[in-house]
Amino acid sequence: MGITIALAGNPNSGKTTLFNALTGSYQYVGNWPGVTVEKKTGEYSKNRDIKITDLPGTYSLSPYTLEEVVSRDYLLKERPDVIIDVVDATNIERNLYLATQLSEIGIPLVLAFNMMDVVRKNKDSIDSKKIEELLNCRVVEISAIRNENLDKLIDVAVEEANSKKKIIEIKAFSPEVEKYISEIEDLLTLDEDIPKRWVAIKLFESDSKIMEDANLSEDLENKVSAIIERAEEEFDDDGEGIITDERYNFVTDIVSKTVKKGREGLTSSDKADKILTNRFLSLPIFVVIMAAIYYISMTIVGGPVTDWVNDVFFGEIVAGNFMGFLEGLGVADWMVSLIGDGVIGGVGAVLGFLPIIAVLFFFIAILEDVGYMSRIAFILDKLFRRFGLSGKSFIPILVGTGCSVPGIVGTRTIENDNDRRMTIVVASFMPCGAKTDIIALFAAFLGGAWWYAPIWYFGGIAAVAITGIMLKKTKRFHGDPAPFVMELPEYHLPNMRSVFKATWNRCKSFIVKAGTIILLCTVAIWVLQHISVDGHFMDFDENVTDSLLAFVGKKLQWIFAPLGFGDWIATIATILGLIAKEVVVGTYGVVMGIADAEAGDPSLSQFIASNFSTVSAVSFMFFNQLTVPCFAAMGAIREEMNDKRWTAFAIGYQIVFSYTVALMIYQFGRVLVLGQSFNIWTGVAVVILCIYLYFIFRPNRYKDIHTTVQRSVTE
Repeated sequence: MGITIALAGNPNSGKTTLFNALTGSYQYVGNWPGVTVEKKTGEYSKNRDIKITDLPGTYSLSPYTLEEVVSRDYLLKERPDVIIDVVDATNIERNLYLATQLSEIGIPLVLAFNMMDVVRKNKDSIDSKKIEELLNCRVVEISAIRNENLDKLIDVAVEEANSKKKIIEIKAFSPEVEKYISEIEDLLTLDEDIPKRWVAIKLFESDSKIMEDANLSEDLENKVSAIIERAEEEFDDDGEGIITDERYNFVTDIVSKTVKKGREGLTSSDKADKILTNRFLSLPIFVVIMAAIYYISMTIVGGPVTDWVNDVFFGEIVAGNFMGFLEGLGVADWMVSLIGDGVIGGVGAVLGFLPIIAVLFFFIAILEDVGYMSRIAFILDKLFRRFGLSGKSFIPILVGTGCSVPGIVGTRTIENDNDRRMTIVVASFMPCGAKTDIIALFAAFLGGAWWYAPIWYFGGIAAVAITGIMLKKTKRFHGDPAPFVMELPEYHLPNMRSVFKATWNRCKSFIVKAGTIILLCTVAIWVLQHISVDGHFMDFDENVTDSLLAFVGKKLQWIFAPLGFGDWIATIATILGLIAKEVVVGTYGVVMGIADAEAGDPSLSQFIASNFSTVSAVSFMFFNQLTVPCFAAMGAIREEMNDKRWTAFAIGYQIVFSYTVALMIYQFGRVLVLGQSFNIWTGVAVVILCIYLYFIFRPNRYKDIHTTVQRSVTE
């Protein structure tokens, strides 16, 4: 018979690490019904009859955030067989607050005291046996990152799920408060599946959702209100405040009896944070770390491997041998060209940069796993607030460095609608995996300059800042950023299994896209490249500039001429890049016919160098980085905005912003760097710059209105 386990816990308690350790590859990702919060379910790797659901990280079961509502609804309606509450043992006092709520739901509860390796390292001691007695539930000490006691945890959870003994909830309240809760409980008549005590407590807190779901009669509602009023008068606090204080007082008492700190003073994490989160040093350190990651990815590790993959693997081994094999079989020339130039040339040009992307994702996964990226969200919160965003917006933006789609989807956790919409607009400004493909291509053109890649990362942050400043001064986006509260986990050594898994998941989507969308696009490009304007199939020795592809590109190249890349190949690559940014590199691979390149022929980077100046290359890159990333991202924007006008605004803003930024870069660079003459487009660039400066530095007339409204409400 199957067992269903729900994993609950505070954010950064190690819950997801535990979920990954227990399920391995037997996990599935979807959405919770009716909402857009990610749902993770899996099967225990050692017994697939045991189903595990990873609930969103929450601090309580009060309906303040979407994650809390989702977790609460699942526990009440789906009724798993047992709950494992993952507790950060290094911060046990804050984490046990949730446990007092979970025990009231009427489902067997097991506490998993995680990070016990860190507790031992700090020479702290926790009397787990005494906590079991005081809380009336089983406690298992584990370390998810080191796979300690995980089998025992599951055994205890299964044992509790199969146990027929009566569930005894944690009694967290004083007799005075219990009296009022019991009075409310005695008034209720509910289904057996819904625990009356839990509903009584929530009614005492004036939980709006529970009051709505309970569907109380007017007479019963008045009686409950009278009880709450008497309690509030006695304790001189509202119902929710009374319950919160009682829970924390109870938890504090438990901790004082069972936890002993072995060290006085600062922990290792505290000492590290004095430097890494220092108000003066934190941002320079972050810049140095990210620059080092890009330098290693592009130059030391990723670069040489990418050269080998492009030149040897795809160039000699795959293309040379396979095309020779096809020719030996007497396959038609057009089919050999389609496979060699279209499939291998296009897809190979994209996958050739996978080593760089993999190394980049690997290092970012390490920073996430050790706890550093949580600090960056905290550090950037103060900076982002100056731009009209909160640190909460950094999380979707960070996720977007892997792929823009989950970054856009990640904005669902931002409660403030204005902040959420603005974050959707800017989430794709950072270089994702597909854009990194283009960055790597142009970095090679610039001689592998290590400084080239970080420009796009910090250029993306600058674009986020500029957009935030401008939009926050408009009527649609004005208002204070949402408050940002985040748990900062202890620093720890990376779990390499988790790091490799995160790296693989990000690379996998890149590979899958190369095998589907990119493959179809490169084949379509090859076909259009070999069909003339009058519709006949062109011989392979005919000039490619006479093809239908070139004809369309030449008709549209005027659009990008002011940006410095007004040739037909760059035009086609940029337009097709709206389908998927990987197609940009794939287009050059197909048009150039990389698979046919022999020794001595110009490489892809040399081909780029002959068509771009340094200034036009930078313009091309910034346009492709800041514009709409792909069709999938457009779909995600439409889904998250849930409004045609907001969707049109987001996509339109990205296109206009990217075009004008690229225009200014090329026109000013053309005059100042290349020494060319001033022309009408340079004048247009000056006007655009003045408009941007006006919107950036103009007074925020809505700020005073917002402050006045807040002051009036307070008074």
